[in-house]
Parts: sequence; structure tokens; C-alpha cells
Amino acid sequence: MPDVSNQPRLILASSSRYRRELLERLRIPFDVITPDIDETPLDGETPEATAIRLSIAKARAAAARVTDASGALGVVVIGSDQVATCDGRQIGKPGTHDNARSQLQSMRGKSVEFHSALCLFDSRSNHIQSADIVTRVQFRDLPDAEIEAYLHAEMPYDVAGSAKSEGLGITLVDAIHSDDPTALVGLPLIALSRMLRAAGFPLVGAA
Repeated sequence: MPDVSNQPRLILASSSRYRRELLERLRIPFDVITPDIDETPLDGETPEATAIRLSIAKARAAAARVTDASGALGVVVIGSDQVATCDGRQIGKPGTHDNARSQLQSMRGKSVEFHSALCLFDSRSNHIQSADIVTRVQFRDLPDAEIEAYLHAEMPYDVAGSAKSEGLGITLVDAIHSDDPTALVGLPLIALSRMLRAAGFPLVGAA
């Protein structure tokens, strides 16, 4: 494990257990703070702009809640947000079984873009790094019976697009096109590793 004793406190600004599980892969200590922000898209806002704006807002909101944010070591905060789009419509977390069914019915046989935005906010310099990692998912032409069976089996009501690619949801798709396989799950680790290194945060035993 890398030495982080003289590094700023690392914060994940998210209530998502999926993002927490992904970040644990890097084997560096971090704390979790749930940001309290309005996630409603702005009028006329593109999916990319929505995802990036919310990832930055989450990181800043979490940093503001940390009492030692202005201390000598400061904090480095990870913010992330995901917006799915199909036929020009933004698709969020369904929340309910009926909404999830409607989402999957509307996406069958179509290509869906998932914008997984990432922000790394460094309180020491007030510097922000951000990126939007796009994943294109081709969904199969799903029959209603399969959609219903999938929803009862996995209950994916807390993920944008109602399909968990890391679980049974992989059976709903024909293809996934992405530069980062972790982006679709919610936290692009390749981009995050690059940002952490740029911020001077040690990874894989680096000094």
C-alpha cells in the first residue's frame, strides 16, 4: 500500500456503494461523505454538461463539510456523476419497478450513451480536474418477459438506465464500447488514477 501519511485526506463524495467498491480497488485509504445537492438538469443543458457540473458540485459540497479542509494537508475530493441518454433524452435512476420497466422498454434495440463525469477537487490549491468518459451500450431487442424477469432478479432501481453491467444486466446488451470498463459502473478508475497522480497522490507504492 502506498504511503499516504503526509498526503491530504482523500474523500469520496458519493452515497453510491458501487463507487465505493470501485475506489477500494486502488487500495488507498479514503472517507465517504454524502453530498447534499440538487441534481436536477438545467434547461437546455447537454448530458455532458450536466454530468460534469454535478460531479464538480458534489466534490465542492463534500469539501465544504470537512472541518480540516483549510488545514495544512487539506483534502482531495472525488466527485462523480452519471447521465444516460437515449434518443436525445436524459435517463436517470428509475427509483421504482415501473420506471425501470419503462426505461428498458424504451432502450431495447438501441444505442445508449452513458456520460460518466469525474472531478478531483484539491482544497490546497482550489484546483479542479474534470473529465467526461463516454460509454456506448448497444441493448438487445428485449422482450417484455425478459425485462420483467431481470428486474425481479436484480432490482436495479438505483442505477441510471436500470441495467447493472457488473451483474445480470450484462445479458441485456449486445456490445459495450468504452476506453474504461469501470466508467459504466460509475467511477472511471483509469481517469481517476491519472488525476490522483497529477495531484501528487501516491499510487501502487509510489513515493
